[in-house]
Amino acid sequence: MAFKEIVTKAVIGKGKKYFKNNYTITPEATPTTVLGCWVINHKFKGYKSGDKIGVDGSYDVNIWYSYENDSKTTVVNKKIDYNDLFNLKIKDNADLSSDTDIIVRVLKQPNCTKVNILDDGSINFDIEKELGVEIVGEKKMKISIEDDEEPWDIIEDDVDDDILKEIDDNVNTDYIDENAS
Repeated sequence: MAFKEIVTKAVIGKGKKYFKNNYTITPEATPTTVLGCWVINHKFKGYKSGDKIGVDGSYDVNIWYSYENDSKTTVVNKKIDYNDLFNLKIKDNADLSSDTDIIVRVLKQPNCTKVNILDDGSINFDIEKELGVEIVGEKKMKISIEDDEEPWDIIEDDVDDDILKEIDDNVNTDYIDENAS
């Protein structure tokens, strides 16, 4: 049996990481009650940083709250930028210095899990997210090959002269003229 080496793209490193971060925002009016919290516009991009993988990203947090004893409402928003680093195990001593692609996936979208109004009138909130990172790079593989090719099977059509004659006899050549009006 003979072998050949091929070079292909393969996942050479993979990992996921859970993040829970705490933030504080001070709105213009002193809040009475927090009515809702939304995280929108999540954007991110992965990159190589030495032997680690970094992810730069951002998202907007909108907090809807009431003030003046629950008589008025408004929304305060904050753009949050993040830079997270991943220590990935590289499979089979693959080379990170070669041409690699970084694929970042959101396994759990950023979500507000806890919101509190502090004594000083600011709003404290927790955001959690989970990111997955894959490194795709070139990998050499050995495959076994067979020298002799299997013969091709002959495919026979099931159409004979009687079927072709029946098709010709049943074709209405005036079909378009009949349906034109």
